[in-house]
Amino acid sequence: MPFLLSARAPDLRGKGANAVAPCVAIPQKRRMTMPDLMVPDLMMPDFHITGGAVLRPEGLCDAPLGIAAGQVAAEASGRALHLPRWQVLPGIVDVHGDGFERHLAPRRGAMRDLGAGLMAAEAELAANGITTAYLAQFYSWEGGMRGPDFAAAMLRALDDVRPRVATDLRVQLRVETHLIDDYPAIEALIAAHDIGYVVFNDHIPHDALARGKRPPRLTGQALKSGRNPEAHLALLQSLHDRREEVPAALNQFAARLSSRNVLLGSHDDATTADRQTARGQGLRVSEFPETAEVAADAAAAGDAIVMGAPNVVRGQSHAGKVSAGFIAREGMCTALASDYHYPAPFQAAMALAPDMGLGAAWALVSSGPAAMLGLRDRGTLASGARADLVAINPETRRPGLTVSGGRITYADHQAAAVLLTA
Repeated sequence: MPFLLSARAPDLRGKGANAVAPCVAIPQKRRMTMPDLMVPDLMMPDFHITGGAVLRPEGLCDAPLGIAAGQVAAEASGRALHLPRWQVLPGIVDVHGDGFERHLAPRRGAMRDLGAGLMAAEAELAANGITTAYLAQFYSWEGGMRGPDFAAAMLRALDDVRPRVATDLRVQLRVETHLIDDYPAIEALIAAHDIGYVVFNDHIPHDALARGKRPPRLTGQALKSGRNPEAHLALLQSLHDRREEVPAALNQFAARLSSRNVLLGSHDDATTADRQTARGQGLRVSEFPETAEVAADAAAAGDAIVMGAPNVVRGQSHAGKVSAGFIAREGMCTALASDYHYPAPFQAAMALAPDMGLGAAWALVSSGPAAMLGLRDRGTLASGARADLVAINPETRRPGLTVSGGRITYADHQAAAVLLTA
């Protein structure tokens, strides 16, 4: 039976081919808002996938995969979607991605409707097999889309968008360490929006400032931040001058966040000393360590290691840092992140599969990140798990069907044909 939801249509039978439905006046007592217009959240009917190779915890198997009440079911029920030769894999959990930014501001200043941009980003995520996405939003002195005001606006927009999409959209807040006067406001923002993952980074050009030099790209940064170059330089210098205050303030801030069960990480650890300092502060995720030595130190201490999937796809770091493929093949990588390109997690896992095996390679974009983030209900296609999956079309070798929480978020033309005839 069709699963359609609509208002009762006017009866136009016998009115002629060009009949026009009468308009219904809406009382103007108050303006209609988005909640008034939202379609009720309906659970997908049960269904099962047949004909494909399903990657379960024990390996690939050809048994049907059942989906019921938003979970992977022990038995097949409901309609059958026959996808011969397709691979059915756990949905991708993306731990760090800022590709959403281009949807929010396709051009500088074009940020009129953040909600529309976030919904467009969700469509791109789904088309690339991502079922859980951590949107990496800056809270930085850099201003513009990285500034505090934009961060607050983006988080409000995301809270509004979440009920209208099926992809699980979450936030990784990227905090600049030297904004110590902003720590209370940042903590309030984290609490207000239930942010569970925070990564600290330091982008201040300390070397240039210590030498009394004008930092590179200063004018461009100033324009993005809405400041004139001299005011921007003065801000950077003031933050640099307070560097001795940062460790103690960050220790206290990190301790408060840890008490809220917020997962904490550091970004671009350049040396083992950097990683050890971060570890001492409770930052147990090393995001994009710059050398193999830093990654080895993190792995030996049991820290989670996040590498960039685009690095794997390219075969090397665009910045001349350690190869993510090397870290993954050495067994030190916990998760591969989309970073700036949402197609990259799928591409990277498939590039690693011939060397590592499909199960181990795919774990870097599914069960590995899910475990790191404490999302115990997803990352595998075990019975009872959240029904997050991506099915790979054998003809395109691309994601052809994405399901998040039992709801279809993307279907290519071939998957759509199967759905319509099931």
